[in-house]
Amino acid sequence: MKNINNIEIKISNDLVDYKESLRIMEKRVVDINLNNKKELIWFLYHDHIYTIGTSGSEKEIREKITYPVIKTNRGGKITYHGPGQRIVYFLVDLKKRKKDIRKFVSIIENSTINLLKNYNIEAKSYPEKIGIWVTKFNENKLKKERKIGAIGLRLKKWTTYHGLSFNINPNLKNFDKIDACGLKEFSTISLEDLKININTKEFDELYLKLFLKELRNL
Repeated sequence: MKNINNIEIKISNDLVDYKESLRIMEKRVVDINLNNKKELIWFLYHDHIYTIGTSGSEKEIREKITYPVIKTNRGGKITYHGPGQRIVYFLVDLKKRKKDIRKFVSIIENSTINLLKNYNIEAKSYPEKIGIWVTKFNENKLKKERKIGAIGLRLKKWTTYHGLSFNINPNLKNFDKIDACGLKEFSTISLEDLKININTKEFDELYLKLFLKELRNL
């Protein structure tokens, strides 16, 4: 752990149980709102699990799933988490900044898009389908945009929690069993799929740098 700009940075390289991470976040959000603890950015991995957000349902499951499925309190629909997918949880007090959740989401999106530019990957966000979508790689345009990052957040007294899931090198076949983020006609992609090999440390350091730069504008 370290502190940057009075925000605590936590790096977890072992798999973190999803329900345990939720328990930690919910307690930390209370402490942040009471000014007992600093804000937190937490990088981690989850073991294989499907989570259904507040606007999702089990109808988004296409076929039998052997991994656990749990309903959670983040925004959004169903998605998959597992090894190779880096999770970034943002416990950020918007009372100290602008109380603008849409702007905060765009900061997460822009940070991810700018990270991808470092690897000659063009991506964008769309108002009607939240997340980060790859459109071009090494000047080659994809036939159809593919999702590399999903975003789901929750607010408690203007402190955010939950966050970003980013596909470094997960098994993408696990997304085929669901309508990921409620979208039937779109598929997912990863850095590995694009023949980009980066390690966890490289991702964490670059993403953190880009995110903190964007956060200054809030």
